Amino acid sequence: MKLQVAMDVLTVEAALELAGKVAEYVDIIELGTPLVKNAGLSAVTAVKTAHPDKIVFADMKTMDAGELEAEIAFAAGADLVSVLGSADDSTIAGAVKAAKAHNKGIVVDLIGVADKVTRAKEARALGAKFIEFHAGLDEQAKPGYNLNVLLSAGEEARVPFSVAGGVNLSTIEAVQRAGADVAVVGGSIYSADDPAVAAKELKAAII
Repeated sequence: MKLQVAMDVLTVEAALELAGKVAEYVDIIELGTPLVKNAGLSAVTAVKTAHPDKIVFADMKTMDAGELEAEIAFAAGADLVSVLGSADDSTIAGAVKAAKAHNKGIVVDLIGVADKVTRAKEARALGAKFIEFHAGLDEQAKPGYNLNVLLSAGEEARVPFSVAGGVNLSTIEAVQRAGADVAVVGGSIYSADDPAVAAKELKAAII
């Protein structure tokens, strides 16, 4: 299982600083949607230039103009780009077309999708590299939120998948047990007193 750090910082400088601390311990460096919106795709270029050996993920959460948005992200240096699972099939297919042209990948993010299992299978059939079973920060903050709902859906879908939504040192074992290909960790790394130590511990917890 790969470890992905979700960098929900807001500036290129902060992204480079955080990536520099944790790159040794992670496989995928994700530039979170707020970072992409605030700093632009120059942030993707900067991180890929600094860490050319890492998979760089532009979390675009594309909802329309799939081929165009994926194309500009790949041109900026992204290896993976996200498209929302709630987007039209044609949007996902367009993004996949751009990915194939660059020999890169599309991740379909199921945030906000009610029937995650069905949509995961559909998105995989459209050419997604893997599917992200994702509960956003707002959803995680609601009473009764449980990561196990995502893990169960991921297991049931039987597609290559990642999990994002409160993954930390106490839950990463369960994420791996569910068969996830990628564990996505945000706050547990970037909000830690020492992000490098946090990332190292998470990496060590992956068998």
